[in-house]
Amino acid sequence: MSVAGSNRTSAKLKLAVGAVGIVFGDIGTSPLYAFRETFRGAHHLPIDDIHIFGVLSLIFWSMTIVVSLQYVTILMSADNKGEGGSLALVALLSRHVGKSKHSWLVVLLGVAATALFYGDSMITPAVSVLSAVEGLAVVDSRLDDLVIPIALVLLIALFILQKRGTAKVGAMFAPVMGLYFLVLALLGIWYIAQSPQILWALNPWYAYQFFLIDKWFAFLALGSVVLAVTGAEALYSDMGHFGRGPMRLSWFGYVMPCLLLNYFGQGAMIIGLGDAAAEEAILNPFFYLAPEAYRLPLVILATCATFIASQAVISGAFSITHQAVQLGFVPRLSIRHTSDEHHGQIYIPVINWALMCGVILLVLFFQKSSNLASAYGIAVTGAMTIDTLLMAVLFVSVWKWKWWMAAPVVVLFLIVDGAYFMANLTKVADGGWFPLMIGAIAFTLLTTWAKGRKLMRQRMSEFSLPLDIFAKSARSSTARVEGTAIFLDSATAGTPSALLHNIKHNKVLHDRVVVLTVRIADTPYVDPESRVEVMELGDGFYRVTLHYGFMEETNVPQALGNQQICGGPFDMMKTSFFLSRQTLLSADKPGMMVWREKLFAWMMRNSTTAMEFFGLPTNRVVELGSQVEI
Repeated sequence: MSVAGSNRTSAKLKLAVGAVGIVFGDIGTSPLYAFRETFRGAHHLPIDDIHIFGVLSLIFWSMTIVVSLQYVTILMSADNKGEGGSLALVALLSRHVGKSKHSWLVVLLGVAATALFYGDSMITPAVSVLSAVEGLAVVDSRLDDLVIPIALVLLIALFILQKRGTAKVGAMFAPVMGLYFLVLALLGIWYIAQSPQILWALNPWYAYQFFLIDKWFAFLALGSVVLAVTGAEALYSDMGHFGRGPMRLSWFGYVMPCLLLNYFGQGAMIIGLGDAAAEEAILNPFFYLAPEAYRLPLVILATCATFIASQAVISGAFSITHQAVQLGFVPRLSIRHTSDEHHGQIYIPVINWALMCGVILLVLFFQKSSNLASAYGIAVTGAMTIDTLLMAVLFVSVWKWKWWMAAPVVVLFLIVDGAYFMANLTKVADGGWFPLMIGAIAFTLLTTWAKGRKLMRQRMSEFSLPLDIFAKSARSSTARVEGTAIFLDSATAGTPSALLHNIKHNKVLHDRVVVLTVRIADTPYVDPESRVEVMELGDGFYRVTLHYGFMEETNVPQALGNQQICGGPFDMMKTSFFLSRQTLLSADKPGMMVWREKLFAWMMRNSTTAMEFFGLPTNRVVELGSQVEI
């Protein structure tokens, strides 16, 4: 092997190890509760060989079809310049679908999947940490009363630590999670060696037999079996951090084998016990895998793993919110970058504290991880079903498959994902209402902001004067003063209201007038050489457009400071930034319902100012207000 090839292999292995620590925590903590909930969840199943073999067969084939085939093999090939996730996929599809009559449906599906993710990002930390800490009751039943206080302390500490960033803690993630998965495998192997017949569950016949015998109860059991594949969507969303190659290597080479060994080990242990012992062990089979002397260390290790898994989900919520802000579905929020080296490490205070409040309420309300498991699954399976529908558009519009090639693949995944989703709908009354409620709230906020922003731009453009005409008319009728004035404008045409108000009230123009628009592309990153686009209008007037990807930080002074454009460099101490601040007024024009107009106005009032969002110097900003009817 050449030196270059050896270096590439080494780099891929390092990324694969890093992925084990950061990306696979969500799906990696599922063995704590997935097998248990299938037997002792909302609908109890008999503890016998037929049902154990049937459940394990369902887990194996679910993991193979949903995670390995749908997400790791197919969807990871549908990257948007290296980035994955529902919004990145929507941006990719929109670029190919264009302005067709069905393009709005693609966007709506992506927004719905994003909204459901917020429900999942609340439940995952709660159910994971709570299920790990509940292992203390297996060690000593007298510790049962301490489970909720300890879980709350850990969860609150987790959210408090977010503002410090994950750069330092992240260095510890890979070794801890690597050890955790190794322990999963070793515990499973020990019991599989004692009952090797459990491996017959790899045969799909046992899953089919399960449905033949139990029918309706087997269908209901899908609502718990799917807990084994929660986190699949997160794998796709985190693809940009490590790349599809290293993540596939991690999944097929290490994570999936370790998970399956543990699940089959739990089944083998239960088979080897008597009826009374099996009834006790099934209440928490994961911790009963370990000898009594090693259960406390296993609880500590599992708690660390759930802490890391929760960290990954919270970081994912920050990342997807950042994408939504850039793509125009969420108002400007305060976004802090916690690492100078890794641009993807961000902290969004309002999202962090909202998630923390939701998680605390979940723990206090549901009390037990089994109760939370009833709420878990709807958001995940709903997002999976939406991803399958988006995958159908991907096959036809982007990959140019013939319909007769795409249809069988899409139908297969729709049957599987749809069955899981329908099974989870039966758990709405038992707690499934919570992620649906959070998803509905998030969906309303996302669509209201996107619609209101579109209407506001339309109203403003109706009265906008072309910039070149304005420049000609202002040439001889207005006094000029030294310096540079930059007027931020959301549109790429017309004269911004701040510029008109400046003329109206101050009756002067600077020597250099720049109308600046920041445009977010439907790709994650933009080539720095294509960052700036300049149009000279004469007599010191310029229209400048800055292009950013939806994963990039929009720092205007930094972008302009590196440029020799518009007649010379920009000196920030001699440059004034003029911003428009709109006050919304309700109008009789057809737009949004009154309650949505009020919601949009509230979101505008509470959004981060353009000064903070674009990194403008605080002592060089002037805001001029205007009124807009929508």
